Amino acid sequence: MLTDQYNRQHHYLRISLTDQCNLRCNYCMPLESYSFMPSSQLMQAAEILKIAKIFIALGTTKIRLTGGEPLIRKDVDRIIQSLAALPVKLSLTTNGLRVHEFIETFKQAGIRSLNLSLDTLSADKFQLLTKRNNFNQVWDNIHLLLKNDFQVKLNMVVMKGVNHAEINDFIRLTQSLPLQIRFIEFMPFTGNKWASEKVFTMHEMLEFIQSKYSITKLKDAPNDTAKKYTVPGHAGSFAVISTLSAPFCASCNRMRLTADGKMKNCLFSKAETDLLSALRNGQDLEALIRKNIMDKEAERGGQFLTDFEHLHSEEMTNRSMIAIGG
Repeated sequence: MLTDQYNRQHHYLRISLTDQCNLRCNYCMPLESYSFMPSSQLMQAAEILKIAKIFIALGTTKIRLTGGEPLIRKDVDRIIQSLAALPVKLSLTTNGLRVHEFIETFKQAGIRSLNLSLDTLSADKFQLLTKRNNFNQVWDNIHLLLKNDFQVKLNMVVMKGVNHAEINDFIRLTQSLPLQIRFIEFMPFTGNKWASEKVFTMHEMLEFIQSKYSITKLKDAPNDTAKKYTVPGHAGSFAVISTLSAPFCASCNRMRLTADGKMKNCLFSKAETDLLSALRNGQDLEALIRKNIMDKEAERGGQFLTDFEHLHSEEMTNRSMIAIGG
């Protein structure tokens, strides 16, 4: 098991397959011109499998595939099938646009749970936020997954003055649909024009929801990043990911591998360990992985230990969200 200096055990690996995406959400991708990584710089399918096997040998029990948008990678089917053969729980985060093309792949790989990113229920606002007119395709694919008995979590990045007024519209979905809505506080990354004034905190979200609904707290699982709730009588539930206002670093079990094979021990970590170059050079990856975990900071990558209201995002050292992996 991979254990850091704070005795946190790490057994959940998130692997980004690409930094490319077929949407253009500005909280994820820098507003200015963005240069995607060349194919030669990315982990190849066989390399992903080799690295994943090393992590599993070190105690990893869950792998989530992310991006960018993982389903636009040409060899994603091969990657999914190869990882599905390993002794690990496999899941995936997607924007939902191409889900209908991979339903059978998911079933064959034993993937029964998917996270879909959706920040609005308005087709017009969807186009405004993503620069693409694809809301109906995403909506149809959500229902397709439910029809095929997949567990579906909808990730909504809540931005004050942009989409926070839609929170209760998302709650209304859980009345008849067995969805888990996950409201995510707006986080700072390179190039995403974050400002503390745009953050709608967990406290504000719960107050907003309780202005219309009675809610019940659900039991959270160990290592959960999301604090779960339900409206009594609703088929679904909701949760809040409070990275800024109520961080959950003390129980973090997550590791990240970027599409170009760099290991990050925290979403906000400055340091990265180049596992892909080490693999290609025949080096010992286990020692590098263990050192990366042992160097993990106590909280939020050591980048901001103050209240987020006093955070200046331009002072942070990190990649854009799309280059890290969701």
